[in-house]
Amino acid sequence: MHLLSASCVCALVISVLLRQVSGLVTVIGLYGETLEIPCNYGAVNAEEDVMITKWKYDKGEGLSGDLLVKRKDHNVSIMTTDEYKGRVSMAAKSSLLLSAAKLSDQRTFTCMVVAGVDITEYPVNVVIQKTPEGLEISDKAEELEIGKLTKLAKCVAKDSNPAVEITWLKNNTTLKADGKGISIQASVLVNDVTGLSTTSSVLEYSAQKEDTDAVFTCSTKNTLAAGIVSSPVTFSITYSTENLILQVTGQDSLVEGDSMTLKCVADGNPAPTAFNFHLKGEMVKVENADSYTITDVSRNTTGEYKCSLVDDPTMEASKAITVNYLDINLIPSGNIVKSAGEALHPNLKIDSSGDTKVSWTKDNVKLDKEPKFAKLTFADSGHYECEVTLGLLNQKASLELTVEDVSEGLRPVAGVPVITELTKKRGEDGTHEELICKAEGSPKPAISWSINGTLIDESPFVNGKITQKIRVVPTENLTVSCTVSNELGVATKTINVSSTQTDENDQTKLVVGVVVALIVATLVLGLAYLVYVKKFKQGSWKTGEKENGSSEEEKKLEEKVEENSQKAEV
Repeated sequence: MHLLSASCVCALVISVLLRQVSGLVTVIGLYGETLEIPCNYGAVNAEEDVMITKWKYDKGEGLSGDLLVKRKDHNVSIMTTDEYKGRVSMAAKSSLLLSAAKLSDQRTFTCMVVAGVDITEYPVNVVIQKTPEGLEISDKAEELEIGKLTKLAKCVAKDSNPAVEITWLKNNTTLKADGKGISIQASVLVNDVTGLSTTSSVLEYSAQKEDTDAVFTCSTKNTLAAGIVSSPVTFSITYSTENLILQVTGQDSLVEGDSMTLKCVADGNPAPTAFNFHLKGEMVKVENADSYTITDVSRNTTGEYKCSLVDDPTMEASKAITVNYLDINLIPSGNIVKSAGEALHPNLKIDSSGDTKVSWTKDNVKLDKEPKFAKLTFADSGHYECEVTLGLLNQKASLELTVEDVSEGLRPVAGVPVITELTKKRGEDGTHEELICKAEGSPKPAISWSINGTLIDESPFVNGKITQKIRVVPTENLTVSCTVSNELGVATKTINVSSTQTDENDQTKLVVGVVVALIVATLVLGLAYLVYVKKFKQGSWKTGEKENGSSEEEKKLEEKVEENSQKAEV
């Protein structure tokens, strides 16, 4: 009776002292992993005044199941005999370790702590989550037809918790159902055994032409699986041909002798495999290809070409094709001999497929305009060449013009070379001579010298004129000749050239001669003065004239003699 009363009193006391902490803590665990459930947020320390720590779980319908208990100074005692047997243990700070977490573990676990006369319970809500086992696109459509709502594919996310939300993307842009060209239907299937969810999403899509190369993917979104993306898929878009284009290889630079390829390009998908090529009245059917080649084209190939669909001949494309060609004829050409004063109007005839560019040169010097001569002169003689270009095509023609003059008193033949000027010039350093020979003639005359010299310069042969300049260092006085010649004749002129050494000797002799002459002149003047004085004095004695005037004259004569003496010394 006493014991019973004591038990009743104890139960009464426990019921009075039992306290449950308000506020439910939630712990999230991963499916299949070990979950640690904290007791009082991990604040329980077994070393403190804790007599008993006990873990239990809510079995539902107001029932609870014991898992394990830890008494002070004793080992943990496993109490459960149901599904948690072998799966529970106690960690530091009285936390509960739960291995191989599964969805059935989503319930409330309670940690009961007895410390002194207080009994406190700490309930913890457990949630188990699982990412899907990847994303897979299946039931892919073989092809999409433009403008027709078609089931494109199904995206499946298997075995997740909670169920994921699937989003469809085209070229990384989210697709949203609009009730017209886009329809998305999602469904979730829960596994009766594991409780895991499998989410499926079916996309129906109305394709457009621009979707030919579009990339479609699907992705998931939930608390754990955000950012999982499936492998990309593409689809074949079928649509009828609406436009044809006829392409020609090398169209801008096609010349005679080339090959050209006609290619018929259709915008349908799949592309047509048979075409008709219309070749200036002739039709050629090509199957399993879209091109046709014509070899060794000529100017007669120029014209309009077409291609069309075999299945629909009314759909066609055309192209005007030009084969470039260039022919020229210069009248007159070759060697032309004309008399001075005659007229000459060269006529260049051009036969080409397009606009040409013409340039003229005379003796390799570019002319500003086409040569036309109302009255020919000797200077008009020379080699004239025209060049005509059309794109990559190029043609040349030329004439060699010789102008003759057969009138009396004039140069017998204008092409015979003549020397118009032969001059010399002392070099700046005074040690050499520069000889300059100017000549005219046609064809271009060659210039030669009778003395070896160094060529300084030779002008271009322009308008029948040429100039050559050489440097010589003669050691003696020479007569140098310049000779010009061409196939029509020869001309020669000479010029005297003094040795630079001889000129120096001549200058020395000249200075010495001047000095000697001044000395002789001084002596003569002195002798004359003496004779004059003597005669003057004799005359004075006879006439009795005063000597003042003679003395003045004598002084003037003496000054004159002295001045001449100084000049002689210089």
